[in-house]
Amino acid sequence: MNKRLKKKEIEEKKEQEQKKEQEKKQKNTDLFIYSLYALIVIFIVLYIITQNSLIGFGAFVLIVITLFFEFKSSITTDGTKKTLRDLAIAVVVVIIVFWVFPTIFLQSSSPINVVASCSMLPTVQRGDLVFVHGVSNMSQFLKQNNIPVINVSNKEFNQITQNISQQFIEPLPYVPNKPYDIIFSGYYSKTSNYSIGLYNIACIENYLSKGLRGLIGSCLINSSTSNPFKYKYSVGNLSYLNKTYDEAYISGFTLNNITVYENYSNPIIVYKTVPGDSFTDSQIIHRVFAAIHVNNTYYILTKGDNNPILDMQDMNYPVNQNDVIGYVVFKVPYIGYPSLILKGQFGQVPGCNQTLTR
Repeated sequence: MNKRLKKKEIEEKKEQEQKKEQEKKQKNTDLFIYSLYALIVIFIVLYIITQNSLIGFGAFVLIVITLFFEFKSSITTDGTKKTLRDLAIAVVVVIIVFWVFPTIFLQSSSPINVVASCSMLPTVQRGDLVFVHGVSNMSQFLKQNNIPVINVSNKEFNQITQNISQQFIEPLPYVPNKPYDIIFSGYYSKTSNYSIGLYNIACIENYLSKGLRGLIGSCLINSSTSNPFKYKYSVGNLSYLNKTYDEAYISGFTLNNITVYENYSNPIIVYKTVPGDSFTDSQIIHRVFAAIHVNNTYYILTKGDNNPILDMQDMNYPVNQNDVIGYVVFKVPYIGYPSLILKGQFGQVPGCNQTLTR
């Protein structure tokens, strides 16, 4: 009997020691995982501040490593079956909380979006999480928000959209009285002796290909009689690397004797791009500028607050009302950065180091 009791005591003692060893290992593993989470937060904050792609990639690697060790630790502690069950439950809860409920409440097919570009600075920042409400009646939506609506004929609309590249416009500086002597690139010092005009790039490329540089002056957009749009522009301040430059931007246009000006109280919408658009992102978050009405269909003209030209002038088709996902009703700053990093969108983004102010 004594031998059995002694053997049992030894086994219990051994089990206790093994349990303590396992608890110690688990404690060390938990501490390691917590450290990884802390590093992720640090790297994401550094990435937000610096926008350095290497730091963004480092955050991505840390997230992957952390998820691996978190999953491995869970399997060790709870077993594979329970871990997979808990993971499935977590995925379902996330879908319900962050997709199903917002879809129902906001009446939108894509109720939550992450801002990936800097085209809406300073109003909306890259990495902001935006909540989007659907638009069930476009006519009512435009009326409620006092959006200018311009009626055009089929012929006029086809003239605008038949070759969208012909709408490509870029503000360029030129020497006064020499509109053919233009500057194609660079930032334009406020002390330089030049005027700023809006040039049709397709027109310029056509004359340059034929060696007719002297005719470039006729490519000034308001010199063209074939374009139904007559654009107006202003000159704003472009802040870039702690320096200020001149930047021409579209401030309005006239179409069918109706003049529309940029209005920063207009709503910001999210819309889907279509094949042929120059924008590569599948969804764009920009402000409504005006609307065109043709054949009982509305086409929305949009523009990024930090962009000098309308989306259409950057070779994107006017937004069909059916491609409008909704309008932004609320935003949460910075929360979307982990999503951008997990999608691999941590490279340098054009326009994030400059801001256009009026």
